[in-house]
Amino acid sequence: MTELFDRKLRALRRDRAARTGSDPFLLERAFDECLDRLQSIVRSVDRALLVGSPSNAWPERLRQFAAEVDVVDPGPLFARRSHGIEADEDRHDFGESHYGLCVAVGTLDTVNELPLALQLIRRALAPNAPLIGAMAGGNSLPALRAALIEADRPAGRAVARTHPRIEPASLAGLLTAAGFAMPVVDVDRVRLRYRNLAGLVRDLRGMAATGIMADRPPPFPRLAAMRAARAFEQAATDGRTEEFVEILHFLGWRQ
Repeated sequence: MTELFDRKLRALRRDRAARTGSDPFLLERAFDECLDRLQSIVRSVDRALLVGSPSNAWPERLRQFAAEVDVVDPGPLFARRSHGIEADEDRHDFGESHYGLCVAVGTLDTVNELPLALQLIRRALAPNAPLIGAMAGGNSLPALRAALIEADRPAGRAVARTHPRIEPASLAGLLTAAGFAMPVVDVDRVRLRYRNLAGLVRDLRGMAATGIMADRPPPFPRLAAMRAARAFEQAATDGRTEEFVEILHFLGWRQ
């Protein structure tokens, strides 16, 4: 079966973000929100699992809820800096009933087999332990998607250049199917403003959020790239174009 995402490219994108040292501000926002929510649902546990760690400060921050924190990240550099393991979430044996908590931020939206990844994480959790996390949602980046469609218009067909995204109801269903009880999914819709398309692309690269499709689109010709940039800037109000990112926050409990 052909996979949707290129696993090797996924790791390379995360390594590039690690090397640039960019501010993953949306991921930080999502992680902060997860920690805030944990305050009301979790007492201290012996061991927690952190899936995705673009900052080596994240494991230490999670230790307010757990005596020990194990890290798994699909990017070699992020994993190394957090003293964790490099692995794909749908190919890794996390163990069985090892953890009293799992926090997963910013990676599960680009895992090839999300149902399997959720099942493996559930298996790793102790009874009544929660999985809490966040991922990009279905209506993210509408301005970018519109600009890319305009860029392809002279060719008479639009090329898929952005990732398919999961909807909140679908994610809740996947959590249930994986064996999580009382799944909750809600949306944090973040408003951003950019002077140009280059600024948005720079931020996406800094969060390892650019394209990693296995079936890669054809290279973007220079004229098409110029049309995309122009279309993005033409959507501006007061010199800046509004862009939106949907962050899906989710919670489920191992039965």
